[in-house]
Amino acid sequence: MTCPRSVYPWDIVVEKVASGALFFDKRDNSQFDYLTVCETSNSAPSAMKAEDDPEGINTPERLALEATMINQNFSQQIVKPSARTHFDLPNPFFNEDDNDGMEAASVGYRYRRFDLGGDIQLVCRTELHGVVKKKAPGSSQTNDEYMTSFALNEHFDSITQAKVSTPFAGIINWREKLDAQRGAVLATELKNNAFKLAKWTCQSILADAQQMKIGFVSRTSPKSPNDHQILATQFYRPKEFAQQITLNEGNMWGIFRIFVDIFRKQPEGKYVVMRDPNKAQLRIFRVPIETFETDE
Repeated sequence: MTCPRSVYPWDIVVEKVASGALFFDKRDNSQFDYLTVCETSNSAPSAMKAEDDPEGINTPERLALEATMINQNFSQQIVKPSARTHFDLPNPFFNEDDNDGMEAASVGYRYRRFDLGGDIQLVCRTELHGVVKKKAPGSSQTNDEYMTSFALNEHFDSITQAKVSTPFAGIINWREKLDAQRGAVLATELKNNAFKLAKWTCQSILADAQQMKIGFVSRTSPKSPNDHQILATQFYRPKEFAQQITLNEGNMWGIFRIFVDIFRKQPEGKYVVMRDPNKAQLRIFRVPIETFETDE
């Protein structure tokens, strides 16, 4: 739904069954769930010279892994375990017998159905990361609002990147500017991470979350990708934030409807939609039905 903003390649699997139903899914162990860093920057991360990055911690692959881990940990650190809200059904991906008494990560899966017009019904699994207690205007009563949470990470500082032959564009030192110029920091992130922020906003809208919490996370030391600090957090209303980043909800559904129309005309089988790594172009391939089902 936000694919026009993507730069790096990705793929999803589409399967059409005999009944005509379509299943959109991702491959196991694919890069689809890894968060990119500065993907839409004018000077996106690349494989750096050994003398500039001897540990290789600022390559696109390592940065994606770091950003994904930060995001997962952030969503758990900002909630209160003692005030946990339980849904009616248990986590479908967690089995207590296989986890030696460990608890599942705090996340709620919400299945929602949308009517796309005609005879097209979409059912999708969405995620919620918490509940926010909000006071009603002019009242002492509090209302529960569902929340999603995500973390932007500053993986470099201005001093370090100034020594690199291809520095990132629009560098702002968060520790110096975040409190006084948070708008400028966010504007830079909107430029450098347009796809990631659009995807987060789309996820929040689909989940019908009333709040989207964004954290600003920085490395404790520029040379250590394992230690981080949360510098600040900010709440946004997803639909208002979508307007701020020029993400049109109608266009989102229009993009998805195009894919549905394409695959409804195809015979039963399995397909792969791939974002071309070299062009702003999507390609569709038909593959054998057993593809991706085995290690071979």
